[in-house]
Amino acid sequence: MSPSADQPVAAPRPAPPRRVGVPGLNPAQSEAVLATPGPLLVLAGAGTGKTRVVITRIAHLVRKGTRPSRILAVTFTNKAAREMLSRATAMLGGPRRKPMPGGDPAERPEISTIHSLCVRILRRHAARLGYPEKFAIIDRGEQETAARQALKAIKVADTVLSPGDLIDRVSRWKSRAIRPADATASIDADADDSWTLAAVAYRRYQEALKAAGAVDFDDLLLLVDELFSTDEEVRRAEAGRFDHVLIDEYQDTSGIQERILSALARDHKSICVVGDDDQSIYAWRGAEISHILDFARRWPGARIVKLEENYRSTPEIIRAANLLIEQNSRRHGKTLVAASPSGVPPAIVQAQDELDEARRVVGDVESLFRERQCDPSEAAILVRTGEQTRVFEQELRRKQIPYELVGSRSFFDRREVKDVMGFLRLLVDPDDDLAMVRVANVPPRGLSGPAVQAARATAAEAGTSIWRELHALRDAGKLSAAAIGGLAALERLVALRQAGPAPAPGQSRGAAVLRQLLEETGYRRYLDKEYADDPAEAETRWACCEEVAAALDQHERARGGQAADLGLVIRGFLDDFVLQVEEQEDRFKDDKPKGAVLRLMTLHAAKGLEFDCVWMVGLEEGILPHHRSLDAGLQAIDEERRLCYVGVTRARKRLVLSLCLTRTKWGKPKPCRPSRFLYELTGQPEKFQERQAEAETKRPSSSGRRPGRRR
Repeated sequence: MSPSADQPVAAPRPAPPRRVGVPGLNPAQSEAVLATPGPLLVLAGAGTGKTRVVITRIAHLVRKGTRPSRILAVTFTNKAAREMLSRATAMLGGPRRKPMPGGDPAERPEISTIHSLCVRILRRHAARLGYPEKFAIIDRGEQETAARQALKAIKVADTVLSPGDLIDRVSRWKSRAIRPADATASIDADADDSWTLAAVAYRRYQEALKAAGAVDFDDLLLLVDELFSTDEEVRRAEAGRFDHVLIDEYQDTSGIQERILSALARDHKSICVVGDDDQSIYAWRGAEISHILDFARRWPGARIVKLEENYRSTPEIIRAANLLIEQNSRRHGKTLVAASPSGVPPAIVQAQDELDEARRVVGDVESLFRERQCDPSEAAILVRTGEQTRVFEQELRRKQIPYELVGSRSFFDRREVKDVMGFLRLLVDPDDDLAMVRVANVPPRGLSGPAVQAARATAAEAGTSIWRELHALRDAGKLSAAAIGGLAALERLVALRQAGPAPAPGQSRGAAVLRQLLEETGYRRYLDKEYADDPAEAETRWACCEEVAAALDQHERARGGQAADLGLVIRGFLDDFVLQVEEQEDRFKDDKPKGAVLRLMTLHAAKGLEFDCVWMVGLEEGILPHHRSLDAGLQAIDEERRLCYVGVTRARKRLVLSLCLTRTKWGKPKPCRPSRFLYELTGQPEKFQERQAEAETKRPSSSGRRPGRRR
């Protein structure tokens, strides 16, 4: 029916605005790709397709007329750089495809790690810093040679400061942009004298490298940072090579890295950074979360785009991840939304102890593999610290499940584990020359390397052992006073086999003797001194010693408890230990495709990876969160929570979280408390607070420190 003359005609509705997007991308991804040049922060949650966004933005900039070679993209691993370059080249048009508008098919964007970028910059400008254009980049072996010469020049013995320790300290200084002239002033007031010696040696080491026309890996950043801060002409020349700078994994940038990259974008301000503050887990190696949290303040007018649609995990896993990470207060607010279909909720496994945990987890793994519900290449067991791998390695080997240890050495190959095994071998057989050579002067006790090697040579001629030859030399008055003292210290250790301490109630005899042995040697103090610049590493290595004690305790209990002859117990343990490492080795050699094995790795090593099935183990207070963080304040707990979040978001379909009711420490079962993160993952953070308050009221007012634990 037509309207009457006096009836107003409704104005036609305006057509909805045409939505501009990029085919194949969701609205947020499209917004990030199409954003106008300028400061841009892309907050890319786990599994939200950030790499695709970076590559598509590069292609978009080229379509808008930017030459590919005028685009710089920086990531933090060679593997990521190669993948990004390959995908970008394919998208921009390879030799068999038409060139994109505004782009020359022969050109490519500059995509690399920051270290590779700095090498190219230094090749162009090294002469301004007094280095040759063809400077050499030395490897670890050459670094140790230079460090040894530097220490020799200032007459510092290896027993005071080893070449390896000097390199580690120099690297730490360089990563903080501390030059040799400023190293002494940067030393903490309570540091020992070896740090002052290291600062002096640092100057000698650096002078030697420069005289040889060489740089080490850390110099690549240090020297470019120096160039940009002292030579504006060079900075402008390098910045002028690019119209756009894109940075992946921005939450992992250190101070020196961020300064270099910002210097390249300072003039045109077309800087796009992509990252996730919720996955910032590398503060211990210099990464500063403030870079991504404060980006908008440091780059006025910055645009922020949030990628929140997760294409990796089921809604059940994503819900748990969101409940966990929202407990961190200092973060960019964002909530992941799962695009995958619904699946099974995360499972929680409560084990009696660490052996039971390994059996339950590996049993679950075996069942899924047998029933073909999960391919081995799509399965991972994630631990917080390296010492946790021992029981899982043992159980995987026992079940004949091939595995690959990723991101760290096997527990059985660790230096401190071999040291402790050397002590035990010497305890049951002082004539064991290989054990003697390994631990005679570890920790230093006056039996220097030359003295032991001299005794070894004469022992070989006489057909006897180093132990007997050292006694003969002492009796003949041919040992130095220091060596005599060292031999006496070893005698006291060997005597522990017969006169060791009585075990405490519930403690095995072997674990009690091993603890006494390590206390007699001062091995804990030795680790603390060796890794004075990295207390976390010292703590990890000591935890591995505790794991050996736990393994010895388990061996002794499995064979009926305290035997009359402790030597027989320890010898049996040593035999079993060696067999675990060697007997099945052929079974675990890479005779299958490398991908067809389960991965056993730390949470840090798992970042950037994803699997159908993930088992996260050790969800207890003191493990995750790690005990170092418990007294270190809110920021440390927040980082541990981010680490847990990284682990949870590695899982696509199935997530299992396990914890123990007790763990063995030095042969005694110790009660464990469920991790606060378990309560948070299940939406019950208040319950942890209630349990915490209950525990505080029951705690004695003047509790002593637990022996062997450093605070």
